[in-house]
Amino acid sequence: MRGDATFQTTMLSLVTTDDFIPGDHPIRRIKTVVERALTKLSPVFAQMYSHRGRPSIPPEQLLKGSLLIALYSIRSERQFCERLRYDLLFKWFLDLNIEDEAFDSSTFSKNKQRLLEHDVARQFFEAVLSEARRKRLLSPDHFTVDGTLLESWASIKSFRPRDGNGPPSGEGRNPDVDFHGESRSNATHASTTDPEARLARKGPGKEAKLSFAGHVLMENRNGLVVDLELTQATGTAEREAALKMLGRLKRRHRTTVGADKGYDTKDFVAGCRKRAVSPHVARKRRHSAIDGRTVRHTGYAISQRVRKRVEEIFGWMKTVGGGRKLRYIGLERNFMWAALTSTAYNLVRMAKLLPASA
Repeated sequence: MRGDATFQTTMLSLVTTDDFIPGDHPIRRIKTVVERALTKLSPVFAQMYSHRGRPSIPPEQLLKGSLLIALYSIRSERQFCERLRYDLLFKWFLDLNIEDEAFDSSTFSKNKQRLLEHDVARQFFEAVLSEARRKRLLSPDHFTVDGTLLESWASIKSFRPRDGNGPPSGEGRNPDVDFHGESRSNATHASTTDPEARLARKGPGKEAKLSFAGHVLMENRNGLVVDLELTQATGTAEREAALKMLGRLKRRHRTTVGADKGYDTKDFVAGCRKRAVSPHVARKRRHSAIDGRTVRHTGYAISQRVRKRVEEIFGWMKTVGGGRKLRYIGLERNFMWAALTSTAYNLVRMAKLLPASA
């Protein structure tokens, strides 16, 4: 029998957004962990705002909205606020009713500035990590460190000489610029769009792009991110950031860290041993800083096998998290994106590891 397409407006409805979310949906486990972490940050939020004036968007909803942007590959705050008007799952996650209005995109972006000023993104990352530690999902002994290049929002055409004597500009908003025969380096040139971005390439023969360097420290039990850094892309940034993150580790006994051949240098190996960390670094064929005592242990082979899982983190952040080309300018704003995206990655992993009743 053919159905009738006659539309009749519902005059009274008693359903809520919770009625539309399946009981076994992973987002329910994610929301439970997020709300526990936000409860711990409530004293921090209380100090951020005045008791007088017009109420702003609650910081809890700002952080939850940022997580949804990463989890569902939303390109911008404007697109997120537009989708919030009709997506019931988004409204449920933000504890909004069906008839509640969506946020204004300009207000949403402006209110996130307060999170940046108080370094809330890192504190939120640590709060979610403490939930994983409480559930015994983290390894206290074995870690992996790695870094990657994250392409800056700045165009290569904005990479101009610092003295201002650049090539003549053409006509229009996007003129043709001929760089042939011009020697360009970070010492003599800088981006006019994002001065903190640096020209870097992934390897020989690769195209050089204005980039930042992203670094993560992964625990080897379940592949969760336990620390992260975002720095300028320099030749020593990976090793310097790795030692900085290892120095922040809270531990009671000796640990191990796996890494690729780029970390096989005397200064990094010495820095690890100084911090009571065994460097399970892949050895170079010639002039390796790793001796035979380290390689002969079974744990070294295990670290070398497990360390490749760190690429899954970078792959997720660049594809699902939208980090293939960064959308913000400057180290601070891009670090906030990296911290919230790493938090979203940890939440996805935790939703798979925790039982449905967690």
